[in-house]
Amino acid sequence: MLIHPQIDPVALQLGPLAIHWYGLTYLAAFALFVFLGRLRLRHLPFAATKGPNAWVSRDVEDILFMGVMGVVLGGRIGYCLFYKPAYYLAHPLEVFYVWQGGMSFHGGMLGVIVAMVWFGISRKRSFWQVADFVAPCVPTGLAAGRVGNFINGELWGRLADPSLPWGMVFRGAGDLPRHPSQVYQFLLEGLLLFVLLWLYARTERKQGQVAAAFLFGYGVMRFIAEFFREPDAHLGLLSLGMSMGQWLCVPMIVGGIGLWLWASRRSART
Repeated sequence: MLIHPQIDPVALQLGPLAIHWYGLTYLAAFALFVFLGRLRLRHLPFAATKGPNAWVSRDVEDILFMGVMGVVLGGRIGYCLFYKPAYYLAHPLEVFYVWQGGMSFHGGMLGVIVAMVWFGISRKRSFWQVADFVAPCVPTGLAAGRVGNFINGELWGRLADPSLPWGMVFRGAGDLPRHPSQVYQFLLEGLLLFVLLWLYARTERKQGQVAAAFLFGYGVMRFIAEFFREPDAHLGLLSLGMSMGQWLCVPMIVGGIGLWLWASRRSART
């Protein structure tokens, strides 16, 4: 049985300015996106575009800026709507108290979709082409975020068998060992999804299929990880014994399959 190391969430204190590890993981996520985005420019069909519609490094930076806005706004609004709608309806001003925590991946994803629509319109590019470009660059950012969750000792897992070698006791969660679900999510929806998606996207695919693979892959990985993650205390397990996170993954899985099939047939027709 392991004990969570209880890392100080503040990485660096400069007078009144506190730099948190969680903020540094966000910076790492953005840096990884820029690095991978520039590598993605070498993949087809992006490397083959010429003239005014050619993909360049500036596009990566612009997508990142718009995506950051989408992640922050969508993630916060999604958390308020999906997880605590009654509370924030009664305390609407606290929607803006982002320093108190509370972000939703699914809400952040919706915010990123809006940002990609905005980028596509401004550059006169297909939304699906933009989505296919962005999708393989996302999982490493998710992995960085899970590192931040582990450092903060938050979003811990469900109770584990005491014989589990990597079972871990988290402060604030009692004295019994739990699954380090942050590590599971780091490995599944972060590293594993990145490797599979990056390899899949290196070969030119029909427009929309890479985005579909991300939707399906993340939905499956997160659905599995949720079996080991402690559900939100104020929600618990919902219908069919599934958590809110699992229910939000269901439309992603179904949508990913539907989008992949639609992209295949649409490409064949055209």
